Order: sequence, then C-alpha cells, then structure tokens
Amino acid sequence: MKLVSALRSFSLCSALLLADPGFAAAPALAGTTSLSVIPDNPAAHPNFTVRVVGKGRPMLLIPGLTCPGAVWDETVARYQKQYQCHVVSLAGFGGNAAPASTSQLLLNVRDQLLAYIKTQKLDKPVVVGHSLGGFMGLWMSATEPTTLGPLVIVDSLPFLAAVQNPTQTAEGARPMAEGMRQQMSNGKNSMANARQMSASLVTDTARVTQLARWSVASDMPTVGQAMYDMFTTDLRPDVARIQQPVLVLGAWAAYQQYGSTKESTKAVFEQQYAKLPQHHIEMSEAGRHFLMYDDTAWFFAQSDAFLKQNPIAKK
Repeated sequence: MKLVSALRSFSLCSALLLADPGFAAAPALAGTTSLSVIPDNPAAHPNFTVRVVGKGRPMLLIPGLTCPGAVWDETVARYQKQYQCHVVSLAGFGGNAAPASTSQLLLNVRDQLLAYIKTQKLDKPVVVGHSLGGFMGLWMSATEPTTLGPLVIVDSLPFLAAVQNPTQTAEGARPMAEGMRQQMSNGKNSMANARQMSASLVTDTARVTQLARWSVASDMPTVGQAMYDMFTTDLRPDVARIQQPVLVLGAWAAYQQYGSTKESTKAVFEQQYAKLPQHHIEMSEAGRHFLMYDDTAWFFAQSDAFLKQNPIAKK
C-alpha cells in the first residue's frame, strides 16, 4: 500500500519540518485575557512550557513534531472566549531549548502533562492534539482514563509504524526506528530541505515558510528520539481504556499521488482506532497534514459541533 511511505513521511517530514527562534515564544494573542488557575512551576515540567490564554473550561492544546505552541494561534483565537487555553510547547521543538535528557522522552512528556493537569486543578480538560500531540492525547487518556475530557485528534494514529503492515509490532519496528533516530541525531536540517518537506504537509506557501523555520530551529536529537518513541509505542490495544468521546480528523489528499483514496486512507484510521469505544472519524476533502491551516473552516466546523455535543466527558 503506497499510503505508508507517505504517512510515514508525515512524521519524517514533520521531524525535518519547522522552526525559527522568532516563533518559539509567541506572545499571548492581542485582546485576550490570560488566567492561570494556580501559578505555574516550570521546574516541575522541564519537557515543556505552557502559555495560558482565555477564560472558561480548560482546553489543553498540544502541537506536533517540531512545532511550538504557536501552531495553535488561530485555534486559540477561536476558543479563548469559551475556554481557558493551555498552549503547550515541547522542549527542543520550534526553537525552544532542548531537554537536558532525551531518555524516555515522550513518556516523560506524558507523565509531566498529567501532573500539570492535576497541579493546575484542571477539571477534565478538552485535549486538542495534532500529529504527535494527538498521539500524546491518546496516551494520556489511556493511562489515566478519568483525568481528561473529550479529545480532538488531528491527523494522528495510535501506532504510526503499522500504517503499511497492520501486523507490525513495537518490537518489530525497533530496528527501523533506531535507524531513523541515528540519522536524525547525526544530521542537520537545511532551510531548502525543510521547505521541501513542509510543502508536502501544507498547501499555503506562507505556511510552508513558517513550518520550515520551525523545523530548522528544532533540536534534531530531540526530534529523532520523539520519532523513535512514536514508532516503538503501540497504543492500538490501549485505546480500549479511553472513556472520553474522541473526534478523529484525518487527511488523505497529500497521499493521492501515491495511489491512495479517501476511502483507503479512512480504512487505515478505522483499523487503528477499532478498539476505541467512543470515537468518530471524519476525513478532510482537501487538507494535508496541517488541517487547521489547509481546511480551517472544516476543522472548526467539526470541532465546534463535537465540543457542543460533548460539553463534558461521559463517566
């Protein structure tokens, strides 16, 4: 199935995709009110920083590989009057300082995010996650099923390594993942390469440049470790523990050149999410990987309807 090389490259592309120190610490959006439930203690979560914008029910927004929290600026602008948006930026991505250690990188991010939710006393926050951020949302919810609220998963899968081969295991994917980790850890990303990669993930040329800048400013050993962790962590059986309703928004247009169709791509999503109790999958007609950029009206229409239908997590 030709979809795999394309979908695999969505991680690899994202890994080589975005950054510029100028984008790393985006200020709060103009005209918004920042409100933190409890003063934050950044030392408690060295693997990420958080920017809080807006008032209302808590919403945690987690970006994808190499992206800082600024990737959610338009989403925050839409929801900040109804939600208190906790915008996450992962260490080492998009110009943010690299973590002191990459050992068990994503596991540490997961545990620190769950601890942050408890420390800030966030009551079942909505979680919106793109790519790696969607994977993280699923992992958090499967780990502590009663902690989170509804999930909006944007173009992400429970086990990326099994896109081509549904029988793939985490152990079987380890050699490939190790090869990618070594290649990324030893290499550097050029702006030309980053632009080429980002062009496969988003259609707007201004966004291509923005994503490429974020990629170039990302710490490649951190990116390589994040890729390794994703390719060797199989959440397909674990999603059965998730109690929250989940909206999955998928992309397929970027893979059309590889012979994929909307139907064949959706089948991959349905297979991977088969054990997730309360989920609904919708596929964008034209958007590439960054659906909030490429198919913005559709993305907001889907998210708005889902959040209206699921104001609180079902117990």
